[in-house]
Formats: sequence, C-alpha cells, structure tokens
Amino acid sequence: MLDADGAVAADELEVEKLRARALATMDRAYAPYSRFKVGAALLGSDGSIWEGCNVENAAYPAGMCAERGAVSAAVAHGVQQFDAIAIATEAQEPTPPCGICRQVLEEFAPQLLVVSVTREGKMARWSLADLLPRAFTPHSLDRR
Repeated sequence: MLDADGAVAADELEVEKLRARALATMDRAYAPYSRFKVGAALLGSDGSIWEGCNVENAAYPAGMCAERGAVSAAVAHGVQQFDAIAIATEAQEPTPPCGICRQVLEEFAPQLLVVSVTREGKMARWSLADLLPRAFTPHSLDRR
C-alpha cells in the first residue's frame, strides 16, 4: 500500500521497531574522523530487518554509509525488495540519506519510506521519490 506521497506505507509498530534498531546500530558505528555516527535499519518486503552503520576509514572514500551497509547485508542474504528504512543520527535535526545512498536505495525500492530520527526523539518522513526526483534508474541505461 502506498501513502499520499507515493511511498510504501509502514505501520507505526514497524516504524518504531526500525527506529529502535537504527538507534542501537548507530551506537556501534565507527566514526573516529567525522564523529558523525549513523545507524540504519532497513525493512525488507518479507518483514526482515537489516542493519548497517557507518564505517569510516582514514582514506575517506573507503568508508561505508550505514544505509549502503544495510542494503549490502540484505542483498547478501537474498533480500532485494524493501518497504522502509530508518536512519538514526546524533544531529540536532533528522538527516536524510546522502546522494550516493539515495541512488543505491532507488535501485531496489523507488517507493521506499525514509524515516530519519534523532536521539532526542525528533522524526521526519519522506518518500525516496521526493528525496531523489528524476532518479537515474536501470531504464536510463536503455540504448535505443
């Protein structure tokens, strides 16, 4: 079922589970350089939940975002359809995924519900389509 913004609608119990898992995963992030810890919990269409946290590296491009870590874990276990993701940060305001993460999420779930939470309890919700309008998709590769 899609909500008014065109994103998959997740019930409040699912959102709460994702929020709690993202916050717990954030605490395990490895962010000694930016000191900006991020945790993500990704809801598979089959009801499974996959976690990821950011893992930085002294060679900055070698780091991994939480959202892409969660997608990688899910795909490694055969899950490739997703309904919602919760992202937790220690920022003052809810933070949407970075551009690279938006593109990776688009590959698997263009109608994804994106929920961002802070440790203080602030929450924001977006559809991935609103965060990444006119996305580059597999159809962009058509060579007609």
